Amino acid sequence: MRPLSYTQIATYQSCPLLYRLQYIDGLKPKEKGYFSFGSVLHLCAEYFFRVKVPPPPSLNELLDYYQQSWLSEGYQSAEEEENYQAYGREILIGFWRIHSADFRMPLAIEKMFYIDIDGIKLRGFIDRVDKLDSGGLSIVDYKSNQELFPSEYLRSNLQLTLYQLAAEQLWYLPVEKLTLYHLRSNTPCSCQPRQGSQLEEARRLVVEVAENIAGNRFPAVENQYCPCDFPEHCPYYRHQYMGNSIDSDRQAALSRIPEADLVERYVSLQAEIKELECQLEEVRQMIVDFCQNEGLSRVFGREHAVTYKLVEKTGFSEDMVRALLEPEGLWGEVLSFDQSRLRHLITGDKLAEDIRQQLKALRQVISTYPRLFPKKLTDEE
Repeated sequence: MRPLSYTQIATYQSCPLLYRLQYIDGLKPKEKGYFSFGSVLHLCAEYFFRVKVPPPPSLNELLDYYQQSWLSEGYQSAEEEENYQAYGREILIGFWRIHSADFRMPLAIEKMFYIDIDGIKLRGFIDRVDKLDSGGLSIVDYKSNQELFPSEYLRSNLQLTLYQLAAEQLWYLPVEKLTLYHLRSNTPCSCQPRQGSQLEEARRLVVEVAENIAGNRFPAVENQYCPCDFPEHCPYYRHQYMGNSIDSDRQAALSRIPEADLVERYVSLQAEIKELECQLEEVRQMIVDFCQNEGLSRVFGREHAVTYKLVEKTGFSEDMVRALLEPEGLWGEVLSFDQSRLRHLITGDKLAEDIRQQLKALRQVISTYPRLFPKKLTDEE
């Protein structure tokens, strides 16, 4: 199996079908302006720190590099591109002011790693690795997202977890700080390193994803990013792209009504059912209240009668059943106290007859609820 990257793993997690379309079928996603924008900012951050000796590039050098590296792909208009380009200059001016003032040479920039996780090859690039005064490592990954990252997102971010695994294998030093650097606001969002249990969970996830890929498991999964760039291949969206491709025989098998009309009719009926259910519950409660207030078990209409009964739901007390079964070594048969498993035990042949009878005696009323039973009146009635 070819090596996995964080991006591939994240894609599989969000939608296995999307992973297949991109990384196996080789479909190319559409160019997007914000992707081009983020790529250029990454290049400029790399350029700023990738020096052999201090000082870093001057502001003019950084902005010249930004201009030379600009990517025009994916913007919807010349005006949008121009606005993004001006915005990027502002970001880089702030970036230069912050990092030139206390410039320190990083340990590594765009460090490629290629590690083994339980037989699965994992590869990637870490944007920046710093050596802390304590001797430990600090991992920095640049992000051009719209919003800042909340603390819970930082603590659970899989990319940082995998980068910690990689860095500790590469340098044999502990990672002491993890940071997602928010480029749009020039804000480092940092958290403590992962502990052993979280690292182990990430290892298991890598192996699980690899096994699913090897097993050709690529179901479509809806998420907040749907539809993706390939809706015509997705069972949730493909119908919009089928046009008149459904042949007449298949269409007739569905109905002679167009699918779009069937969908609208279905939704309309569902709404009607919901409204009728609300009305039904309101009338039901009025009849129940009337029977309870008047002490009646049946009320009559012109053509129908409705019988009112208070139905009892029986079950077992967990503490009492445990006290009876545990000395007999049978409590494990109903662990987690599954009522259906307990009923199966009572009717099976594992119990002595005296225990069976004692269990039956433990059955008690655990709730009551009113029910109505309608019937059509005959002429005699």
